[in-house]
Amino acid sequence: MGLSKTEIFTDRQNEISLISKVFGHPARVAILEHLFKIERCVCGDLVDEIGLAQPTISQHLKELKLLGLIKGNVEGTSVCYCIDTEQWVKMKAVMNQFLDQDLEKDARCC
Repeated sequence: MGLSKTEIFTDRQNEISLISKVFGHPARVAILEHLFKIERCVCGDLVDEIGLAQPTISQHLKELKLLGLIKGNVEGTSVCYCIDTEQWVKMKAVMNQFLDQDLEKDARCC
């Protein structure tokens, strides 16, 4: 398998790619939507809400946490997760800047 050669791309391009990867799975989108709705939760609640096995939910939570979109606090034997609002705002700014690019209308464009 070939290398992705991420080092040949800008930091911004790599960041957009990582963000897009996280949003590329509907379970992670569902987890984020649920966290926004209830503002915090325990992993077990997500298993019931999303309908996936606990190890699968944990893997998706790990991906979201690695990107920094969520954070978790240990409370007894459970971990409570919530949206990291500071990181969420930063991610939105990066994605809005990228998505707000507009093509100029040009009749010569294919």
